[in-house]
Amino acid sequence: MSGKNKFGFGPIDDSDMKRPRRREVGPMGAAVRETASSVNESTENLVEQRRRNAADAKAFRAAQDEGLVLVRLPLDRILADDLPRDRLDLDAVAASDEMEELKASIRARGQKEPVEVYESAPGVYQLKKGWRRLTALRQLHLETGDAAFGSVVARVAHGESSRIDLYIDMVEENVIREDLSFAEMAQVALSAASDAGLGESDAEALVGRIYASLHKMKRSYIRSFVFLLSQLGDALPFPKAVSRNLGVDVARRLQAEPGRAADLKAALAGLADADAQAEVLRGFLAQQTVVSERSKPVREKGVKYEFHVGSSKVTARKGECRILSRTDFSSVDRKKLERAIAAFDAVINEAE
Repeated sequence: MSGKNKFGFGPIDDSDMKRPRRREVGPMGAAVRETASSVNESTENLVEQRRRNAADAKAFRAAQDEGLVLVRLPLDRILADDLPRDRLDLDAVAASDEMEELKASIRARGQKEPVEVYESAPGVYQLKKGWRRLTALRQLHLETGDAAFGSVVARVAHGESSRIDLYIDMVEENVIREDLSFAEMAQVALSAASDAGLGESDAEALVGRIYASLHKMKRSYIRSFVFLLSQLGDALPFPKAVSRNLGVDVARRLQAEPGRAADLKAALAGLADADAQAEVLRGFLAQQTVVSERSKPVREKGVKYEFHVGSSKVTARKGECRILSRTDFSSVDRKKLERAIAAFDAVINEAE
């Protein structure tokens, strides 16, 4: 008897049911899986890219706020009339051989160092550093008409800066390079003293703020030139040419004998060059003023007073006599120094 029924089907083989069924991915399934994997990978890359972009944007804004981002600005958008320049004779600097050398360098190699500016109004900038570079570019643009010289690479300072910080930033570069004379540094302090925005009219006090990074002795020299320029003003025809020692000595003499300033001004009138000026100043120091004993003011005991002997400054007060001199006393033989002090002590005791 056949195992098939009337419909022609035989019994089901249980062994076929127990075997695992093989399911192969068709073309559509493979495409779907590949697309899903690609989408997941793209999403991860997109998230990472956005994270990097956000970090880069934050770093850029921070650098921009710190003035570390360089921009190119048209020359006519930069002014230089808010701060007094730290050069006494700008016209002479603009026409100097050094300016021609700078122009030749920019013409051959382009502007290598940026200027520094700050925004004084929307789209308007004031120069902080780089007057020589800006001037060289303006001269080149005027001479050649080349658009390459019609703009300047600049670092823009963002955020609020105090007025005194602007002065410090302006002089910092040239001071570090030792490119400023003592007269020019003193003139900056004098100009700052007349700046209503600072609220400080004492030029000598401003020396300590503007040149705080300098050694205290150098600040002392600048203060001497502040006094010298304030006393002589325009009567000193070549202030930049006055050497440090000569200027300090003349300032000290004027402080000790203020009544002689008028004579010195008259002697400086009409000088043709810096050498003649130096001769007049040295002659002023060589003159000795004789003061009679009767005309010397009587000093009250315990009151501090100061005077000069040659180039040495002497400060006397109760229990102290200080001598400020350019002499290196540590290099003087000890026995010789002891003899000098013994002689000094003998004269003091004799006077008493």
